[in-house]
Amino acid sequence: MTALLTRSKPAPALDLDARLALASLAMDDRLDRAAVAFEVNTAHLPAEQLPEITVPHLPQAAGPNPYRTPVAALLHRARVRLQTDGWCRDALYDETGAVCPIRAIRLEAASRDQADDACFLLLESIRRRWQADTIPSWNAVQSSAAPVLLAFEQAAELAHTRNR
Repeated sequence: MTALLTRSKPAPALDLDARLALASLAMDDRLDRAAVAFEVNTAHLPAEQLPEITVPHLPQAAGPNPYRTPVAALLHRARVRLQTDGWCRDALYDETGAVCPIRAIRLEAASRDQADDACFLLLESIRRRWQADTIPSWNAVQSSAAPVLLAFEQAAELAHTRNR
């Protein structure tokens, strides 16, 4: 009777690595079951009736965002968008999907205030190096995306050092 009254120790809390390993094992099991189900469901079909499965071309992942502060992270994401979508000089965007710096920021921002803060820091970064009045006027005189991407890097660092 005393064994029933004693309490057992609670299971220890799992750390992140252990939880990730368990999630990976669960996903492997689900994928294995799905593969078996596919084989069973298509075993009776002749090979010429099976649909061709193609994987669409996906853009390269940019990797994790190195910044934890919101505005610095936003500037980094906007820089990545400029790299992937393309840089546009004389308009907000063009027919190929390329975007200007301000549009890249607006597309990545969670709010208008966050976009305004990021634009302010980008302009400050531009003024420190190139002495420009506005982002669009500075962007219009650039001959390539390289200085634009550099300005985004510098602005993200500035936001990070200011903890913004």
